[in-house]
Amino acid sequence: MKKMFALAAVALATLAVGVHAQEFPAGKPVTIVVPFAAGGPTDRVARDLAEALRKPLGGASVIIDNVPGAGSSIGAAKVARATPDGYTLLLNHIAMATVPTLVRNVPFKVESDFEYLGIVNDVPMTLISKPSLPANNYKELTAWIAANKGKINIGNAGVGSASHLCGLLFQSATKTEMTPVPYKGTAPAITDLIGGQIDLLCDQSTNTSPQIEAKKVKAYAVTTPKRLTTPLLKDLPTLDEAGLKNFEVTIWHGLYAPKGTPAPVLKKLNDALKVALKDPDFIKREELLGAVVATDGRIEPAGHKKFVIGEIAKWTPVIKAAGVYAD
Repeated sequence: MKKMFALAAVALATLAVGVHAQEFPAGKPVTIVVPFAAGGPTDRVARDLAEALRKPLGGASVIIDNVPGAGSSIGAAKVARATPDGYTLLLNHIAMATVPTLVRNVPFKVESDFEYLGIVNDVPMTLISKPSLPANNYKELTAWIAANKGKINIGNAGVGSASHLCGLLFQSATKTEMTPVPYKGTAPAITDLIGGQIDLLCDQSTNTSPQIEAKKVKAYAVTTPKRLTTPLLKDLPTLDEAGLKNFEVTIWHGLYAPKGTPAPVLKKLNDALKVALKDPDFIKREELLGAVVATDGRIEPAGHKKFVIGEIAKWTPVIKAAGVYAD
């Protein structure tokens, strides 16, 4: 009798999951948690994606919940603890690969506490300097760096930010120690760069393009493996071709669900994401941000997870060597 009750319970649970998956999203709103403040680059990507996801999710409302703090770990932890039903998702960037090291008491495991839904885009980084710096190209910049070792500072938007990570990797690759100058966001860092208070900054093209176009800063290179095709940045060399071999940093964004979300729901979400990534309006919006929409194997859950694990391996020694943490 007990065995029969157990089998019946399993059958009912399986039926419930199947019904749930068929109904999803069942007229309920889907929330995308953004672990950064409203108005920033990741928030803008999330809002563009939310709009593109509505149609392939059957017209469901997709809303944004900004939960900033602790290098993105507060928002990510909220999703890791959420009910695994597909209605609470996470959009995070490269922080998914750096938080495990940057936050020593991180309250979740990136590899095992999330379901991976796919990479959304890649945002290139640009290496820029104050306008008064005498170097006019990357070759001249390397000579200036060599002549000024011990006197160079490099700004960033705070510990764990994209500019902080790019700066750490640049110092590691050039074997040059620079004085980090953290700010509460990119805007004040760029203001001080323009004013000459800091020497260098490596930040997302979404933040630096207006200043490059206005010639308020000097731009030396992009951090992508290939040159960009956007008119404003197409003449900038990659750091690799400029002489800093194998240097590549892009600020990618990925979509995640809590661990244990039913497989049929995950498939619906991944299918919707693939449709969204082909949406012409979404692609155009991302291009205006300087981002490149993902089209490779990383849009599949397995490819997404493999990529993030590789990024964790890449960033862990760089962060440990710097000894700077977000907690």
